[in-house]
Amino acid sequence: MNDTHRPGLFSTLRLGKKYMKSWPQEKSLSAIFPENRVCRATQFGIRFMPPIAIFILCWQLAFHAQIGPAIATAVFACSLPVQGLWWLGKRACKPLTGGTLEWFHTIREKLQTSGHAINLPQGEVTYQHLAELLMRAFKQLDKAFLDEL
Repeated sequence: MNDTHRPGLFSTLRLGKKYMKSWPQEKSLSAIFPENRVCRATQFGIRFMPPIAIFILCWQLAFHAQIGPAIATAVFACSLPVQGLWWLGKRACKPLTGGTLEWFHTIREKLQTSGHAINLPQGEVTYQHLAELLMRAFKQLDKAFLDEL
């Protein structure tokens, strides 16, 4: 039996929103992680997809078209940001492995040597921990710390 905790739908979406807010939107990370693109697309979807869905429904009703395909298209448009939050929530819970874990510890050591106390997370180190550490590193270290890694 698997004893790892798997959050439900709404917990995953909340984790995705938290992860999206805590991930640093730095261009230097775009080449390494897909989070920058997913966060930008999800933020765009949250802002613009509901009005687009309403426009689609009104347009179809104005021209007396079939309501079924209009509703399906509107629901699909509204589901796009939910899919982004779902992906981000799943990613936030995923443990770091290999080179990414080594990268996490290297950045943590750089922060500690510069005088900032960083506690090691309890249990497995996840992408949420990495996002919080990167955000702190971009605020407290020189932006060139990534070049040294």
